[in-house]
Amino acid sequence: MPQYLVAIHHPDNYDGSLEGEAMVRDIDVLNEEMEAAGARFFAGGLQSARYAKSLRKQPGGEVVITDGPYLETKEHVGGFWILDAANMDEAVTWGRKAVVACRASVEVREFLAMPTE
Repeated sequence: MPQYLVAIHHPDNYDGSLEGEAMVRDIDVLNEEMEAAGARFFAGGLQSARYAKSLRKQPGGEVVITDGPYLETKEHVGGFWILDAANMDEAVTWGRKAVVACRASVEVREFLAMPTE
């Protein structure tokens, strides 16, 4: 069964500690629903993007480490699920529920299937 990433996108100034208990309950309910359906493989929330470290390979092979996210954007990934789903439509159905529970935009993307020998 293919696996899909459902990534939650937050604005850069997002502070999850300011969210109410209702959102936490909604996410817990969604996690329980995903688990009961056998769809949830893994889920996790991420620290704020300001705590990220970015690593870039330089032309000479050296790796430079800088503070903050790699991309200069107004949003960042705040958390994610990895789901087992039959197809993109099923994964998008879970993504719709994630939008409601998390009160945020989400991205649904299928993992690359590596060819087997």
